[in-house]
Formats: sequence, structure tokens, C-alpha cells
Amino acid sequence: MPVQVAAVSLDPVPNGDTYVSTIKSRRSATLQPQVDGNLTRILVKSGDRVRAGQLLMTIDPLKQQATVASTAGTENQKKAVLQYNKAELDRQKGLFEAGVVSKQAYEIALQNFQNAEGDYKASQESTSAQRQQLAYYQIRAPFDGIVGDIPVHQGDYVSATTLLTTVDENSQLEAYIYIPTERGAQVRNGLPVEILDDTGKPLVKSNIYFLSPQVENGMQSVLAKAPVPSSAPVRNLQIVKARVTWDVTPKPTVPVLAITRINGQPFVTIAAPQGNGYIAHQVAVKVGDAIGNTYPVLEGLKPGDKVITSGLQFLAEGMPVKPLS
Repeated sequence: MPVQVAAVSLDPVPNGDTYVSTIKSRRSATLQPQVDGNLTRILVKSGDRVRAGQLLMTIDPLKQQATVASTAGTENQKKAVLQYNKAELDRQKGLFEAGVVSKQAYEIALQNFQNAEGDYKASQESTSAQRQQLAYYQIRAPFDGIVGDIPVHQGDYVSATTLLTTVDENSQLEAYIYIPTERGAQVRNGLPVEILDDTGKPLVKSNIYFLSPQVENGMQSVLAKAPVPSSAPVRNLQIVKARVTWDVTPKPTVPVLAITRINGQPFVTIAAPQGNGYIAHQVAVKVGDAIGNTYPVLEGLKPGDKVITSGLQFLAEGMPVKPLS
């Protein structure tokens, strides 16, 4: 029976492992209020793109505005006292220089002025601090990004522990890969990494650029990071697979279509020499992960073997075949 064959050859095959990885943004912020109060406005919705400093929400500032007004009133009072003590100091200074009052009376006026000046400056600082506190009643975007889920509603009472929303910048992503400690001697910066989808399809290629100097106690693994370009079809906190390539070695490869599986065990059928011809002979093999349209063969074949790639469903063990080049 004529059959198409492919001679087994040694091709460069990457040796690697696949790990679960998490995509994380280098710039991701969880927004929580620094003050308590009721939300009066929510100006964005989930998925909106926002600019740095853009107003997202407001918290009722009336109580704080009243505090500012009160401290401003105290400041004005302190200013009036300072002005009075300044005038009194100038009067006492003139009388002292004219010899009308004692030095003690002048020094008392000077002390009163200095005390009033200190009180006024402290009041100014207090008013300024309270005015700055008003800014906390406005929730603004810390950087350009995309608004995440907004679990709160207008009118809700919020406090420092309330999650308002998140802002993520998807243009600066990283893959967090946890490498088992037994691979610690092999992992290094620059190792190739492929980010894969659930089906094993490569999404993007990258390289390890960061290795944690310490082992994660809970997982007994080493954190490695690889940059992910913004063009990659992934999102912040998405779970993906990351295939790390340790090295590349020459190994036999066979076409994907040459592999048949029986009870999960992969087999290939080769054209084995017999007498003056060839017969079909099924060989159990151990293969690695598919690379394009080929499988690397880890065990079972050697270079030069003629792997049959056509008519496999019609072949039986020992059937005479005629390889076609």
C-alpha cells in the first residue's frame, strides 16, 4: 500500500514548563475615602476611561465647610486681637521712649503682641489645614486609566474602609509567574516566556526581567515577572498560562497528524524495513507539547525513522507498505 512518510529529523525543541500566571497592572489603584460622609455625586461609570485628576465622586462637604467657616472666624478674631496688641505695643513704645511709662509696661505690651502674633499664625495654619481637608471630599483619578466596578451608590454613607472603585492602567501589564524552588537554579533574567490562553494558544511572547530575591513562604516558589505589551488580548488580574523555556535542544519531531492515541497513549506508525520492502509497525512514543504542527518525541524514535503520515486508518500491524518520498 503506498503511503506518505516523513523522515524523523533532529530539530531545535524548547525545553520548558507551563505555570499558572496572573496578569497585573503596574499601575492599579483601589480608591477609598479619607473622610466619612454621604456620597452626593458619582460622575463616572464602570469601564469609563478617565484622566489623571478627573473628578470621579463627591462626598457631602457641608460639615467640613462649617468647620472651615468656624476656623476662619476664629482666625479673624485672632487677627483683630493681633492688630489691637500691635497698636498697644506702638503706644507703649512711644510712652516708654518719652519716659512716661516704665520698661516693664513696655515689655508686657511686647509680650502680649508676640503672644497674639503666635495665636494668629496658629489660627492661619488651622484654617489652611481645614481648607485642604475639603479636597478629601472630592475623589479624583490618581492617573490615566479605566474605572473598574463601582459597588457604592449615590447617597451611601462611606468611611475610610469603604471600597469606592478601582482605576487600572492596562498599558503597563506584567505576568506574575511563580516558579517552584526546584527550578531555582535554572531560572534567570532573560528566559523566554510565552503567555498562553486556555487552549494553549500563544497570545504573546516576552522574557523574564525580574526575579524576587526571596522565596514565597506559602507557595515555596520564586516570583518571576515578564512584561506584557498593551496590544496583548489580556486584562488586569486575568489568570493565564505562562510557558517558560529553560533551553533549546535538538530532538526528533513528527507531524501532528502522524500521532494516534490509544487509551491516552500516543503511537506513531513507521515504515519498518523487512526483506526487500517495508511493513507498517506501530511504536509507542512519549511526546512533549505541540510546537506548531509538530510534536517533539522524547522517547520511542530515532533520527532516520520513516513515520507514516497518510492512510493510518487503513493500516494494520505488519501490513506491507510502499513509502512515497
